[in-house]
Amino acid sequence: MTDLDLPDHEYLTVPELAELLRLKERKIYDLAASGEVPCSRATGKLLFPANEIREWIARAKSGGEPAPVHRPQILLGSHDPLLDWAIRQSQSGLASYVDGSMDGLERFLQGEGIAAGLHLRDEKSGQWNVPIVARMATRQNAVLIHFASRKRGLVYRDPDLDLASLNEISNLRFAPRQPGSGTDQLFRDLAAEARLDLKKVDLVDVARSEDEAVESVRRGLADVTFGLEAVAKSYGLKFTPLIDEEFALLVDRKAWFEPAFQCFLTFCQTDALAQRAAGMGGYDVSALGRVRWNA
Repeated sequence: MTDLDLPDHEYLTVPELAELLRLKERKIYDLAASGEVPCSRATGKLLFPANEIREWIARAKSGGEPAPVHRPQILLGSHDPLLDWAIRQSQSGLASYVDGSMDGLERFLQGEGIAAGLHLRDEKSGQWNVPIVARMATRQNAVLIHFASRKRGLVYRDPDLDLASLNEISNLRFAPRQPGSGTDQLFRDLAAEARLDLKKVDLVDVARSEDEAVESVRRGLADVTFGLEAVAKSYGLKFTPLIDEEFALLVDRKAWFEPAFQCFLTFCQTDALAQRAAGMGGYDVSALGRVRWNA
């Protein structure tokens, strides 16, 4: 590789890095997704820190491996109340940023965290998480592990209602989740299977977490939502189970062995977490830690 002059600003865009390396932009996206090149995302755009790019190029020129991407100690992905509790109680120092399964998976691929919580069902096979992770994360140095099985269904409070299926929510005010969340996609898939006309469902404001969706029902802002049994129970609301789902963690293999994640994982294997899950209801953590997929 010949000597290359980087622009003097702090971050490079995809076109700038492609021109610099004499590669197509598609290849730059592939490098970013695989974690081979240091990058970050702001306002939905990929940006490449110039200083880290210099180091990466220098290592490649000297015959060494590209500089490893530094992943912040953040758990991304879907919101889960038991996972939230475990992060706090473990005192591992891990932080969380949750805004849906697909958001978390995409951020994980770009190196924005050490793990992502997912509950994504493949519509064709009915399998949880593995098919989409195998498609999107095959170039990652990562492992997918089972965290918990969760009961999901209809959450409502009206004592005169006795909902048994999705078809019965027509003309009710429904609290939806954000597009890109595993809950929203699963709801739409099940609605299609049940031939529910979503145009007949009165949608209220979007909820961005499990708690927020159920809270809107408790406060009377919505009549029903598609939520977790554990959250319905915590708010004293009625619950009709519709499906058991798998909640899994996609974890960077290097971060797996670092003290923070090991502290968290050790706590997750204690009786304290099992007792908490049993008390919350709607959880099965008997297979926690089981490997579901390896890159």
